[in-house]
Amino acid sequence: MFDGLKDKLSGFTSDVEEDVDEEAVEEEPAEDDPVAADADEHVPEGGPGEETVEPTAEAVASPETTADVDTAAEEPPGGVEPADSSPESDASAEGDEPDESEATDDGGSRSLTEKAKIMATGKTVIEEEDLQKHLDDLELALLSSDVEMTVANEILAGVEENLTGQTRRRLSSTGNLVRDALREALYDVISVGQFDFGERVQQADSPVVIVFTGVNGVGKTTTIAKMSKYFEDRGMSTVLANGDTYRAGANEQLQKHAENLGKKIITHEQGSDPTAVVYDAVEYAKANDVDVVLGDTAGRLHTSDDLMAQLEKIDRNIDPDMTIFVDEAVAGQDAVNRAREFNDAAEIDGAVLTKADADPQGGAAISVAHVTGKPILFLGTGQDYDDLEPFDPERIVDSLFDE
Repeated sequence: MFDGLKDKLSGFTSDVEEDVDEEAVEEEPAEDDPVAADADEHVPEGGPGEETVEPTAEAVASPETTADVDTAAEEPPGGVEPADSSPESDASAEGDEPDESEATDDGGSRSLTEKAKIMATGKTVIEEEDLQKHLDDLELALLSSDVEMTVANEILAGVEENLTGQTRRRLSSTGNLVRDALREALYDVISVGQFDFGERVQQADSPVVIVFTGVNGVGKTTTIAKMSKYFEDRGMSTVLANGDTYRAGANEQLQKHAENLGKKIITHEQGSDPTAVVYDAVEYAKANDVDVVLGDTAGRLHTSDDLMAQLEKIDRNIDPDMTIFVDEAVAGQDAVNRAREFNDAAEIDGAVLTKADADPQGGAAISVAHVTGKPILFLGTGQDYDDLEPFDPERIVDSLFDE
């Protein structure tokens, strides 16, 4: 699942690792480099007991400070300076503590002096320019995997924020650092709005009413049957309601699932009011102590105003405990756009993505939650009634980085 996206993310992490490592080698200061020499002058190598601080030219040139400098040179680093020591002498004796003004340049990045000092300690800094080309490549990889544009930008911003300015030891791998930054950015995007589905059901008054929306042909009716099995496995009874009264054969399709599962189904004649069907199912559940009502709706196209109005009517009159949007993971950008439109018509509480086992890209799975602000609850992973997996953002993200 999502193997194509996994390969692209792997390529990004390895490319960044190689380039940053090459930058570290190229930027390693030569022995006669005056900047590096200055940094070496101020960074002790052998420990606090060694004499590493030399008086600066300015300090030597000042007669008033010569005695103070000599005294400082005789004492171990960290010793107390005489009270009348000049500013120049103080700066010389405290060379291993960079002045606040040297820490950054006017643009907020590290100064050359600080970079040299960091490198002298065996570390290197990951700069924004090190990442830019790779961020551009990552953007193309995400978009080609059907990740929605604003979602891709959010991921890129997260990666850049997590990596820029990070330090690491030279000759050690940046791979873990890059993977962790990308993993965190992805998790932040796909974990939007997550809640405990089982807990939500348990806290609702009985019967719990769940309405399913989505276009025709995406596996909505089969998902309802899978949800019935899901609740049965947890000791909860269900009744199915066929609110898809406009499509020929819809009654027969849901009826077949109901027979296979041994469940009661509430239907009306073709063309009947979908709201009335769901209402009758709720009344049946109340009269027969059924725990959950699972209501199908017409496979209304998000471009059809009259059908979307029917969805709004169900939401207004039935006031379901949850409205769940169903679409195919393989639909990519179309699924994302439809999720946005359905959420605008009648606010959804979450989504189920079918055919996830056949989706090599994963763009819809990454994008739907961020675009709607509502979580993906389940993934359909096959044709059997048990092929319904709770959506675990952490597990999904980890799977994208498995070796």
